[in-house]
Amino acid sequence: MKSKAFFILALCSLLAMGAQAQELLNYPLDTINGEEVYKYEVERSIGLYRIGINFNVSQNDIIRLNPQLRERGLHYGELLYIPTGREVSNEPVVIESKPVVVETRVTETRTVADTARVLPAHPSLRPNAPSLAEEPIERKTIELALILPFESQQTKRSGNADRMLEFYQGALIALHDLQNDSTLYRLRVYDSERSELRVKALCDSTELNEVKGVLGLVYPIQIERMATWCKDHQVPLLLPFSDATNLTNRPQVMQFNSTDAQEADSLCSWMKKHKHAHFIAVEARDAEIASQTQELRSRMHENSITYTGLALRDLLSDSCAYALDASKENIFILHSDRLNNVRVLVPHLTRLQAQGYRIRIVGQYSWVKENLGVPMVYTSMFTVTDGREAYEAMWAKYYAGSHVSDAPRYDMLGYDLMRTLVGWLQGEKENHGIQSNIRWKQVGEGGWQNAHVTVLEN
Repeated sequence: MKSKAFFILALCSLLAMGAQAQELLNYPLDTINGEEVYKYEVERSIGLYRIGINFNVSQNDIIRLNPQLRERGLHYGELLYIPTGREVSNEPVVIESKPVVVETRVTETRTVADTARVLPAHPSLRPNAPSLAEEPIERKTIELALILPFESQQTKRSGNADRMLEFYQGALIALHDLQNDSTLYRLRVYDSERSELRVKALCDSTELNEVKGVLGLVYPIQIERMATWCKDHQVPLLLPFSDATNLTNRPQVMQFNSTDAQEADSLCSWMKKHKHAHFIAVEARDAEIASQTQELRSRMHENSITYTGLALRDLLSDSCAYALDASKENIFILHSDRLNNVRVLVPHLTRLQAQGYRIRIVGQYSWVKENLGVPMVYTSMFTVTDGREAYEAMWAKYYAGSHVSDAPRYDMLGYDLMRTLVGWLQGEKENHGIQSNIRWKQVGEGGWQNAHVTVLEN
């Protein structure tokens, strides 16, 4: 029977931190006159007051260890000594639970796996949990790292940070499900914020030396730094949100999000099955729309799929009947990420429907919940599959409150991608998830792209 001890440590330790803000990256430690200190490289646009807040120390204590600040002030890139407030100790203190270990271990080099301090208290976390009294079992240990912008040091966290928390919660449930009598998982969680220096400090330390797989990263400059580390250490890096990462010569990198080319190929395959439809490409002056539809139109030419070009002004002025075919379904290609560019067209399309024309648009997955009133065709990596009921029961058991995200659910994405990362370490190239089915396809001799893109209709 799977133990619940994992959630005791993961949830109760988060609540215990309250509003305490702490630097989560692995700053090197040193000792000065018997006092333990962090070695901190000053970041851009930060003052002594903010540094004191971040490390929970007074400005006087910082100046005491760095007397040069009295003479010339603070300089970007200089090394400061920051008191930790802890007594120097070389004795490791390990806290671990039976099924999936989230540990806090004090060593000579820094607090390892700051999972217990990853986030301030969150109202959706439920503190109730059973006893930790279980006998440890000898098994293989796999170290994993989760690195996301949790904004743990911000006074007011954004909605995006709440979605990152949901992603993290889903990943915890995945590791709980994956535990077995032969494998012990340890998850190290870090707040990347938006700082390149945070990720650089982590990569330059020894913190990740035992890590077998990394999940996370959002911002391109952070991804570039971590991708280099993963290449040097032959560690897989799974990116949940990026869609424009350079995968050349980076076989360690896996990108979940699909590319324009993948979506275009999927749509062309769908169009071939609807050869009796009439496709209409709206020729908009908006450079963004033109750029985003270029890939699709290029693939349509390659696949000998014909379409009629229609000027945007004709559609807006209701003088486009000449371009429609009353005997066929008319499918408008309005492939833009910007819903506002499409919303203005909806009344004109609904009027065409009222005149008896069969109308559909090629759009984005995110538009579905807007209820545009016009049938849609769109590509998606998210589909509801088997196992959702069991997952929802597990979520309700350990977490309370409503979800921040709805479609797609970030917690389910965290669940699916954590299982995918573990599956990759076991040699699996496909994963059947509860929200996303993933199939990896290598890009040349470089990284891997999720090739499971589905065309959906509504």
